[in-house]
Amino acid sequence: MHPPLTLHKHPMCAEIIEEFQKCHIDHPIGKFFGDCTNLKIKLDRCFREEKAIKRKANFEQSKNLKERLKAFRKETAEFCFWNMIITRQHFNSLIY
Repeated sequence: MHPPLTLHKHPMCAEIIEEFQKCHIDHPIGKFFGDCTNLKIKLDRCFREEKAIKRKANFEQSKNLKERLKAFRKETAEFCFWNMIITRQHFNSLIY
């Protein structure tokens, strides 16, 4: 089973997708008996490679986002800490 064969979602495999679809059109009965199997195997390999590339890019993007979020949390925590101290000092000066 393969994902929907839309060219805009799989630009790396567009040529193989077109060949595979043409094979299905040219061999309406033969496609059930293995006439398009070689193209199907190529298509599956292409999808796996494409997925691996996307997975790696998504992992890098996720890692960068986590680093930015960690820095933001650290900055926010420091700000909140100092804000709490200033507020407490201001409150104490009002009481005493």
